[in-house]
Amino acid sequence: MFRKLYDKALTWARHRHAPKYLFALSFAESSFFPVPPDVMLMPMALSQPKKAFSFALLTTIASVLGGMLGYGIGYFAFDIVSEWLHGTHYWDKYLLSKQWFQEWGVWAVFIAGFSPIPYKVFTIAAGALSMSLLPFTIASFIGRGTRFFIVAMLLAWGGERLESSLRVYMDRIGWATVALVIIGAGIYKFA
Repeated sequence: MFRKLYDKALTWARHRHAPKYLFALSFAESSFFPVPPDVMLMPMALSQPKKAFSFALLTTIASVLGGMLGYGIGYFAFDIVSEWLHGTHYWDKYLLSKQWFQEWGVWAVFIAGFSPIPYKVFTIAAGALSMSLLPFTIASFIGRGTRFFIVAMLLAWGGERLESSLRVYMDRIGWATVALVIIGAGIYKFA
């Protein structure tokens, strides 16, 4: 079952429009969409290792542009967005990102590239706190770029060997992931 999904993901990753979809996903994730671009970047870099760095650059540029939209949302429309943040699990993450901005300033944007807190929360917080746009953009480019280039580099380095190895173990990896999600949900529910 998971091996078929894996094969399908690699087929989609080779599609001629895949870079456009990667750009759109990367842009949207930085301001409002919940799915990280890694879900497309990884199979694309794995299936086309020679293009991995161009995919990472594309992802970085789109992510920074989307981050600027998120910044604009925070700067111009935070009153509207704050109601949504309160109604979701993002409010506590917003407060934490705000605290990070107060402690580390622009470095919080760099850290956001590797943080489990969604990047969109940082972009909205940066706008809401009226952070200077140029340092925000530079830190976003460095932080997000570093993350995406590391992912692309590792997958390109693994190349065909990694692709075939993953395919062999994909069903086991898939079922192990399902089991971990069920265990995690049970712990969360009963804790």
